[in-house]
Amino acid sequence: MNLFLTEDILKLLIAAGLGALIGIEREYHSKSAGLRTMILIAVGATLFTVISAKLGNDAGRIAANIVTGIGFIGGGIIFRENNRVVGITTAATAWATAALGMCVGIGFYEVATVSSAIVLFVLYALVPVQSLIKRHNQLRNYRIVCKFQQKTLKHYEALFREMGLDAKRGTQSRVGDTISGTWIIQGSERHHEKLTKYLLNDPDVIEFDF
Repeated sequence: MNLFLTEDILKLLIAAGLGALIGIEREYHSKSAGLRTMILIAVGATLFTVISAKLGNDAGRIAANIVTGIGFIGGGIIFRENNRVVGITTAATAWATAALGMCVGIGFYEVATVSSAIVLFVLYALVPVQSLIKRHNQLRNYRIVCKFQQKTLKHYEALFREMGLDAKRGTQSRVGDTISGTWIIQGSERHHEKLTKYLLNDPDVIEFDF
């Protein structure tokens, strides 16, 4: 078998292995782009890079097209769910996996290996750090509906402040004999739970979403 062909096959296998390592983490967490997707992205980026080198085309143009293609995939991964944007980390992982595949395609094995280790470190080791930050500071969307009694919902904003929470007022509206308000509230998980418990036991609250 041709030596160059053997090396190209090795590149595809290395790319598949690195993509699998990253994909396993995404699959374990039931993300929209998991094991098979990450393998295909890594192999595809490697293959395009190898082909561009064989054809002698402008490598920069091929790389730009790979990045553009991954942008379309990333756009399909990111979506909105319950007033939250989800899928950004998975989209960024797909983007990084494509870059790893390109590194393998041009023979930068050491760079690809180290980069894979960094990606895996971010996905695995930083989860506890992220959880710690969320416990001390997180954003939640609240919606409160109560009976309209010739007054606004400002007393709830005073309650938020008393509980050590920073609230940004959203829309407030009155429908019939009820009034509703929305807020984006920032603070520690402990303070959020304290507020939730209070609102769940507030007899004036008709509906409450968070």
